Amino acid sequence: MRELSLNVMDIAQNSISAGASLITITVEEDTAGDTLSISISDNGRGMTLEQVEHVTDPFFTTRTTRSVGLGVPLFKMEAEMTGGHFHIQSVVGEGTTTTAVFKPSSVDMIPLGDINDTINMLVMMNPELDFVYTRRLRPEHGEEREFSLKTQELRQVLGEDVPLNLPDVTQWVKEYLEENTAGLFEAGNAAQEP
Repeated sequence: MRELSLNVMDIAQNSISAGASLITITVEEDTAGDTLSISISDNGRGMTLEQVEHVTDPFFTTRTTRSVGLGVPLFKMEAEMTGGHFHIQSVVGEGTTTTAVFKPSSVDMIPLGDINDTINMLVMMNPELDFVYTRRLRPEHGEEREFSLKTQELRQVLGEDVPLNLPDVTQWVKEYLEENTAGLFEAGNAAQEP
């Protein structure tokens, strides 16, 4: 995959296929530590220890609709190619957490891509599910900053009878993500100016 946001989409789709009702996606950039961490957690069916051991094999999949599962193996390979690492933890009946840590300074680092669009699309295509998206920035100088989008809170504000895939809601989510992402990086640039 040419963008990490596409990996996030694929792993989140695995969570949806596993019956998750809550998917938590965290993207954390640590400029001083030269790391980009992406974590996707769910409360789906989970996997057995044997399934976890085989999940990074591209010819292993729990899906019955296709015989090859490339999402997790590619995510692992892309992290390790940069000098980073990959970890997957799963408990049957509780869910799965997939974490990939990348080294952005590596020549093998692929771009994050449009993660905001990925999150917006996941919410729009799955309005009945709960998503928690957190974007965190740990700059080399200055304080850690973050923002979160929680669809459960959005439902409380809008009312349960307003679907999250209405065009006005989708547009609001898009703008919220764009504005808050820009704010993370603008605050850092302002802090560095004399």
